[in-house]
Amino acid sequence: MSIYNDEVFQMACDQFQVIADYLQIDQNDRDRLMLPKRSMAVTLPVHMDDGSTQTFQGYRVQHHLTLGPTKGGTRFAPNLSMGETAALAMWMSWKCALANLPYGGAKGGVACDPTKLSRTELESVSRRYMQEMIPFVGPHTDIMGPDMGTNEQVMAWFMDTYSVYQGYCVNEIVTGKPVSIGGTEGRREATGRGVVYLIERATDMLKLDPKKCTAIVQGFGNVGSVAALSLALNTGMKIVGISDATVALYNPNGIDVAKAEQHVIKKGHLRAFDEADRVDPNEMLTMPCDVLVPSAVDRVINKGNAAKLKCRILAEGANGPTTPEADLILNERWDELFVIPDILCNAGGVIVSYFEWVQGLQAFMWTETEVTDKLFRILEHSFAQVIKRAKAHKISHRTAAMAIGVERVMKAKHARGLFP
Repeated sequence: MSIYNDEVFQMACDQFQVIADYLQIDQNDRDRLMLPKRSMAVTLPVHMDDGSTQTFQGYRVQHHLTLGPTKGGTRFAPNLSMGETAALAMWMSWKCALANLPYGGAKGGVACDPTKLSRTELESVSRRYMQEMIPFVGPHTDIMGPDMGTNEQVMAWFMDTYSVYQGYCVNEIVTGKPVSIGGTEGRREATGRGVVYLIERATDMLKLDPKKCTAIVQGFGNVGSVAALSLALNTGMKIVGISDATVALYNPNGIDVAKAEQHVIKKGHLRAFDEADRVDPNEMLTMPCDVLVPSAVDRVINKGNAAKLKCRILAEGANGPTTPEADLILNERWDELFVIPDILCNAGGVIVSYFEWVQGLQAFMWTETEVTDKLFRILEHSFAQVIKRAKAHKISHRTAAMAIGVERVMKAKHARGLFP
């Protein structure tokens, strides 16, 4: 357990133990279900533009390979650790199983700040990372995708590095790559679109009129910006708060999200956007709204602010935004706060990544309309299962979602048996 010594991993384990108690999983099976199957740490020496050589630390964790290859994003972030990577891989396992995808969970990345690297340095880090991972990944072993700090271009470098090593084009080794080299239409928008689809389902259940609702979106990256734009343009919801790592902005009269997006495209951040008031990032989470979408980092909803949330719907666009302590508080507020848990809410990305992988294996492409339709069908099925179980067993939506995922992995492990 020492290599996973991290608060985020402990949080993921605590969440699992709650589900294990609820499902009455035998103690002999718990560690087998919880602990990662395989974890890699690599050292990445890279020539920098100034002539120096800088060494970066890279990680990849494959949680289980019981249902098929592992699948998970690749994160470039300054404070990335093995423990955080393992937690994200575990959550991905339950997410894939909930959506009934033939994957185990994985996650990987490099401890670096991509905003401080030149394009040449970023390419070098990306290629060196994939080169070190080649013995452990493959289209039928572990498929990488983008995550925080990476994008389509990084995936293209990953694919090219792997393909050069193999001697032929292997575009199914990664997902989230450019459409020009086998990527799927709508993959970049998939997570945000999925978040909005589920918010619409929740407003329908609660008999709320989206045009009369307000929303606060924490995080204005790939997920948050797409979600905010879709909420504003497709549902008519008023976006009153947005934020990124540089600033939190609030305007009770509504924020022009399209303008904010154009500002970010030009400047790279929201810092100088002047059409809203600057507020404390933590206080923004507890400001009045109908829909709160934490879509940035983990553990932002905690025991200190869970009782102060003034939203009607909590749509978890990020991974692990709510701590177990906060969950206990939210569970007591079940009649006033509708939670869409992360492994359901942000599953759109891995679902469309699955479509991209299948298309790569079969050399067959679908249109964006077909991809989006298939995405919504899977999300609808998962949403209905979670709501049905939560009502039947009188449990929280998170417990219901995770129980479905853990059960599917556990049944598969039992069916395959334990190799002597």
